[in-house]
Order: sequence, then C-alpha cells, then structure tokens
Amino acid sequence: MTVGIVADRTASRALWRAMTEADLDRVLAIADIVHPAYPEERSVFEERLALYPAGCRLAERDGIAIGYGVMHPGRLGAPPPLDTPLGALPADANCLYLHDIALLPESRGSGLGAAVLEHAHALAARQGWGWLALTSTPGARSYWDRAGFTPFEAGDPALAAKLASYGGGMSYMTAPVRAR
Repeated sequence: MTVGIVADRTASRALWRAMTEADLDRVLAIADIVHPAYPEERSVFEERLALYPAGCRLAERDGIAIGYGVMHPGRLGAPPPLDTPLGALPADANCLYLHDIALLPESRGSGLGAAVLEHAHALAARQGWGWLALTSTPGARSYWDRAGFTPFEAGDPALAAKLASYGGGMSYMTAPVRAR
C-alpha cells in the first residue's frame, strides 16, 4: 500500500481530523515506516479507537495520510505493554496516555506535532486530568524533552518490566497539562 509521502513541509494544507475505522490500513502503513522496531497488531489500534475515539486522530495533506495520534485515559506510572490490548479504560484515570504520535519523516517540522499535542492538552484539561504521559523511543526522546516532558522515576519494578517489553533505551515520561 502506498502511504503517499509528501515533501512539502508547510502545514497550510495539512490538518488533523478524527480517525475512523476506515483509516486503520493507512495508520498501520505509517506505523510500519515510522516504528519498524515496535510493531503492533491491527487489533491494538482497533481497540484504542473503539475505547476512546476522542483520542484518535489522523493527519492528512491533500487527502494523503501523513501521520496519526492515538491517546487514551491512563494511570500515571502504569503504561500498557507494547502490542497489548487494554481490555477497558481505567475508571480511575488521572492522565492522558499518548500511545503513539507518528508523522512520516517528510512531514516533520511542519507544526503537526505541536498541533496534536495541543489537542492532547485540551482533551486532558476537559477531562480534568493533570498529566500527559508517554513511553518514548530512544530516537524520539529529544523531541519529548523539548516538548516539556520529563522522565518519570517511580522505581517500580512493574514499570521497568513494561518498558522492557519495548526493548532497550525506552523512557516513560510525563508533562503537566497546560491550563486553558
């Protein structure tokens, strides 16, 4: 499947919109390009979309998918293991977990990352959650540092085991939700 890589870095025609089930093939194609070392089954994306559609976004430019964002309610210090269904959303959520924000390399630097982070902050603020949380790959760590995320140091063996499910060098990070 051709994803459609666009070299134009301007965000003027690029927009985020709600993800639908019909978008999942394009989401998986982008994931294969952006995260080849961290594969996840289609069922993981299907479940996140079904459980929390407000947190699932697709970036398009001229009808071509160039990125996606998947986020859902979570608990600080308790990220889901890689490629694992949630089963249900936590009733006692206290953060918005950024499961994945992925932009095709040619679309980076266009402002799309900042725009989807603004969506995440607004979504978390509306729900009354004080934190955003994520698991950063080694290659993305500097981006998340610049975006205001810091490592979450809990010293919890369960957290260490979940991070190990992704492979080496992963960082669980948090950022306070910006007030609106």
